Amino acid sequence: MSETADPPLILVLNGPNLNLLGTRQPEIYGAATLDDVESLCAETAEQLGLAIDFRQTNLEGELITWVQQARGQAAGIVINPAGYSHTSIALMDALKAVDLPVVEVHISNIHRREEFRHLSYVSKAATGVIAGLGIHGYALALSALAELLAEEGEA
Repeated sequence: MSETADPPLILVLNGPNLNLLGTRQPEIYGAATLDDVESLCAETAEQLGLAIDFRQTNLEGELITWVQQARGQAAGIVINPAGYSHTSIALMDALKAVDLPVVEVHISNIHRREEFRHLSYVSKAATGVIAGLGIHGYALALSALAELLAEEGEA
């Protein structure tokens, strides 16, 4: 009997206020809750042969610590940095330092919103960015990472 390797682990990180999904500005972010996002990610990961570690925090330092801990543990990161996209150089630096593929996700299209949301420091560290496709963007991000990892021979 042959042993099967553990599936590649993808860290799915969510920043501030995403715990309020479904109730906060549903006209922008939709009616889905963070639990709905986690279920979608778990189902998508299973279909793709990936494992996920799904987390949310309102604390910038905690988000940065999780990114740093990904080195040597995760094969890639999906991140919705929320408001930290536009403010956190420290988060950008952490993402660059871990040397992993990163897909940045935004539920809304940040480029159709207020001017200050158009700049994302996280994008400067991301392999790719998905914005404006609602929570489906998370599934697309996981699919993109699965393809990237397969190209690298890790999946």
